[in-house]
Amino acid sequence: MNAPSDELNIRTMAQWQSSGEKPEVLFWVGCAGSFDDRARRVTRAVAQILTQVGMGFAVLGTEESCTGDPARRAGNEFLFQMQAMQNIMVMNGYGVQKIVTACPHCFNTIRNEYPELGGHYEVVHHATLLQQLINEGRLKVKDGAAFKGKRITFHDSCYLGRANGIYEAPRDVLQALDADLVEMKRSRAQGLCCGAGGAQLFKESEKGTAEVHHERSEEALATKASVVAVACPFCMTMMRDGVKHHNKENEVEVLDLAELMIKSGVLASSDAQ
Repeated sequence: MNAPSDELNIRTMAQWQSSGEKPEVLFWVGCAGSFDDRARRVTRAVAQILTQVGMGFAVLGTEESCTGDPARRAGNEFLFQMQAMQNIMVMNGYGVQKIVTACPHCFNTIRNEYPELGGHYEVVHHATLLQQLINEGRLKVKDGAAFKGKRITFHDSCYLGRANGIYEAPRDVLQALDADLVEMKRSRAQGLCCGAGGAQLFKESEKGTAEVHHERSEEALATKASVVAVACPFCMTMMRDGVKHHNKENEVEVLDLAELMIKSGVLASSDAQ
């Protein structure tokens, strides 16, 4: 996987090792964050924030492969184990201990499913990391930031919320923007899936009365929010398509938490003094 490293001077694990150093965390970019044009912007935002707070981090670069999540969800257990074992072998070879990722699917797979195959790591989703950096005072939002008082609704990712119980971290990040956070009629544990999970993103729709992402985006639009915040590349794709389906793309933005922080002009603690 290739992170947008040129403009940010991001080093790979191999480069860190060759210099005799070890990064604080491994930034797991993921398939979407590497190859999807829209998700790559989120990758850059996360990398900018990690750089800004002075957190030493690395990427695997071309040594990173798919976690195997889509394969397992689609029923191909053999392919999942092949992909997982390849990644575990690489990460264990580098002595990786802590991983941060912007993808709940990667987060859930590495955190909860890799241990049974010998991959034991501390895995943190970027929503939780952003919350921690804000709480520790390492990341601050400029006064009069871009989203101050703006109406924002948050769409809970299934793998971040119901699968791992992370509901408050993304909301705390949005509150730090001094935004007007409004909830959809179905949120947190009762939230509605965007329609992409379980490898559904990669197959044609089945027969039914409505597309899941059309219904979910309708719930988001009903809040009258000007921004739909997400914390997952799959959710990003589905919610953007849903907003376009309702012809609201010129009125409502779909943005990741990291992008919201960057657009708000976040400051590292040293800059804020």
